[in-house]
Amino acid sequence: MQRNLYGYLASAGAFLAMDIVWLTLMAPRLYRPRIGELMADQVNFVAAVVFYLIYIFAILYLAVLPAMRENSWKRLLLNAAAFGFCAYATYDLTNQATLKVWSTTVTLADMAWGTLVTTVAASAGFLAMRAATRH
Repeated sequence: MQRNLYGYLASAGAFLAMDIVWLTLMAPRLYRPRIGELMADQVNFVAAVVFYLIYIFAILYLAVLPAMRENSWKRLLLNAAAFGFCAYATYDLTNQATLKVWSTTVTLADMAWGTLVTTVAASAGFLAMRAATRH
């Protein structure tokens, strides 16, 4: 159980650090110019925290734990990339299909970002769990 906590915290730390940098840099450059009229003036922190808690759990459950069972980097990278891609594609393509104002550029950038950040976060969790297993 403690091993899983280390994995969760490592994944969360990596994901949050990367996402804060991404959002800080890309909000004014990518999001606001293309979908600014849809963006809230203030972040809903409760919703953001709930998202992060659920998403990191899913990273562990769908990517890190299967990779730990198989002791396989290949399983980790495939599962994490597939999950990140599909999760972000669900959000972006649904928005693109249903909203009057949504940018294909945002969709493509976001899907690439989701794939990358999820894979890096899963890798951090995997490394933390492997280190905890050795000790």
